[in-house]
Amino acid sequence: MLNRRILRVKAFQNLYAYEQCKGSNFTLAKDHIREVFQPDLNSMEVQDKVLLKKEGEMSVEAFVKNLETDTFKPNGSLNEKINSEAKSAINEYHKANKKDRDFLLKNMISSAEKIPQLYLFAIQLLIAFGDHVLGEAEKKKRRSGDTVIFSAGESNLANNAIIQGIKNSLDFQNAVSRHHAVISELELEIKEWFRDYIRPLEAYQEYIKIESPSLDQDYQIADTILKKVIFKSEAVLNFFSEKDMNWTENKAVVRSLASKVLKNQLENVGDVLPEIAINWEEDKEFFQNIFNLTIENDENNRLLIAQKTQNWDIERIAQTDKIIISMALTEMMLFPSIPVKVTINEYIDISKTYSTPKSKQFVNGLLDVLSKDLTEKGLIRKSGRGLLDNK
Repeated sequence: MLNRRILRVKAFQNLYAYEQCKGSNFTLAKDHIREVFQPDLNSMEVQDKVLLKKEGEMSVEAFVKNLETDTFKPNGSLNEKINSEAKSAINEYHKANKKDRDFLLKNMISSAEKIPQLYLFAIQLLIAFGDHVLGEAEKKKRRSGDTVIFSAGESNLANNAIIQGIKNSLDFQNAVSRHHAVISELELEIKEWFRDYIRPLEAYQEYIKIESPSLDQDYQIADTILKKVIFKSEAVLNFFSEKDMNWTENKAVVRSLASKVLKNQLENVGDVLPEIAINWEEDKEFFQNIFNLTIENDENNRLLIAQKTQNWDIERIAQTDKIIISMALTEMMLFPSIPVKVTINEYIDISKTYSTPKSKQFVNGLLDVLSKDLTEKGLIRKSGRGLLDNK
C-alpha cells in the first residue's frame, strides 16, 4: 500500500502530535492542582490565601517530581491534601496520555489506509476534466448538426494520452473500485472548477493551441493541472478536506503519489499505480511498532541523546529533532532486519523536510556517533538480508 518512508513520516507526525498532547496534559494537570487550592468563595470561614497558594505550589512540585516514577512517594512533611492532589493529578495525566496515544495510533492507521483513495480521487478529477471537455465538444456538435465548432486543439484534454492511458488501465479501474474512489457526485463542481481554474490557466491556453500534442506535452499539462488546480485551488482542497480529517498531514504524500501515477504512465512502466502491491499487514505491524516502541523507549533514548550532546541542554534541541533521533534509535536497536545505513538515511531525509534548516547535519552527525557506539556495546545487532525499504 505505502512504502516505509511514507509510514515513517506519518509515524513521526503522530509522535509529534503525541508530544504536543503530553505538553497540554501536563499544563492542564498543574492548572487543576492550582484550582483545587484556590480559596472557596462559598465558605463562611476565613481562608489564608497565601497559605493555599503555597500548598498548591507544593502539590505541583510533588506532581512534577513523581511524574515518571512507577510508585508515588508521598512527602511525609506535607499534609494529606497536598500529596493526594499530586497523586490524583499524576493518575489523570497518565490516563489522558493513554487516551491520546490510543486515539493517535488508531487515527494514524486509518489515515494511512485512506491515502490510496485520496490520490485516486486526484487522478479521477483529471479524468473528469477530460471527460468534461469531451462532453462539451459533443454538445456543440449536436447543436450545430455535426459541424465541428471546436478547434482541433480544444479537444486536446479529452484526448490526452496520459490521462486516457490511466483511465483505460485495468489496474486503475480495479483500484478505484477497491478503494471506493468514485466522484460521480461532483458533476456540477467539475464544470465550475474547469471554468474557474483550468480554462484561465496560461499553460492550458497554450496547450489547446497545439494541433497534435506530443506525449510529453500531454504529461506536462496533466501535471500542471494536478499541481496548480487540484492541489492548490481552495474549492478543490475543500473537497479533500471533507473526505479526510487528516488532509493537512496527508496532502504532500497524496500529491507525490498522484504525480507518480502520471510519471509512470509517461515512462510506460509496468505498474502505473505506485505502492499498491506492498504487503500492508506486514507494513502495518512495522508502522504500529515504530510508533509504540518510540514512545516506550523515549526516556532511554533521551538519555542516549543527552550523553552525546553534553554541551547542549536537551530541552534546547528542537522537538522535531528529538523525535526523529528517538525514532531512529528505536529502529536501529529494535528492528534487527533493517540495516543501520537505511535507518540513518531515512531519518536524515525526514529531518530535511520536517525540521529546522540545520537539522540534517545535526541528525546525521549524532546518529552516526550513536550507531557506532551502540554497535560496539552490542545494543545494535542486525540479522537477515535486510528489508527493501525504499521501493
